[in-house]
Amino acid sequence: MPDRIVSFGDIIDDVVAMPYDAIRIDTDTAASIGFRAGGSAANTAAWLGSLGMTVDFVGVVGKADLERHTMLLRRAGVTTHLRAHPTLTTGTIVIIVEGEHRTMLTERGANTELDPVDVTTELLADAAVLHLTGYSLLNSAGAAGFATLVARAHRAGAKVSVDPGSGGVIADYGVDKFLAAIKGVELLFPSLEGGRVLTGLSDPAHIVDKLAKDFPTVVLTMGAAGVVISHHGTTLMVPAVTTPVVDPTGAGDAFCAGFLNGWVRSGDLGRSASAGAKLAAKAASIIGGRPVL
Repeated sequence: MPDRIVSFGDIIDDVVAMPYDAIRIDTDTAASIGFRAGGSAANTAAWLGSLGMTVDFVGVVGKADLERHTMLLRRAGVTTHLRAHPTLTTGTIVIIVEGEHRTMLTERGANTELDPVDVTTELLADAAVLHLTGYSLLNSAGAAGFATLVARAHRAGAKVSVDPGSGGVIADYGVDKFLAAIKGVELLFPSLEGGRVLTGLSDPAHIVDKLAKDFPTVVLTMGAAGVVISHHGTTLMVPAVTTPVVDPTGAGDAFCAGFLNGWVRSGDLGRSASAGAKLAAKAASIIGGRPVL
């Protein structure tokens, strides 16, 4: 495999709020509030860069933030291909973290103008993997643009991986539409929540069995319960790495990075999943969705 990954999708400014006590309605609740760069696809690119992988990221930001986001990703070792939108602001998410749970209030901003044509033929040439997220469907190009991009990646010889994103996004988009849109990708990274929404099933083994009918490799992440992998009919279980959870934001993105880095370099699914679990634990132990540089 070539030793390069292209990540295309959302880039976000995260406002991370961590209440000290239970939130009180209609009054003040003391909290720790921080500002972090985020976005699932951008987070995965940053974690890949931190591992020394050659990685390109393609996304859209508000014009006032172009230099800042370019610098932040380059600092993580990412080659950036950011388009500055002249009127829309960079997407923003308010993340309320309560223990191992988080609630997200999302304004997609310039991410609504994501365009698959920004992933050029030159970028796809000699790429091992094109990594996408379910959020990449939420733009005017929609499923048709997504499918065309997947087809172009395959013609260039790249594999395609997809992190479907949150169960809420999948449900809002429509499960059948979502599955039809991502048809043909080689590697699927659903969370347990996302897998349940995609299949209507609750048992992890049943979830991966059902998804494996349409996707050659399914990697179901289950937090502290570990990982279940289905690959061409073979099932493998990998334990999680135990760590105190400070902020779960970005743990799934870090898992994807650790897995893809290992998979591209070795092709060993078990070792790749273990590397992903280790990086996910590292992500969960810090505030924000990207590595501390």
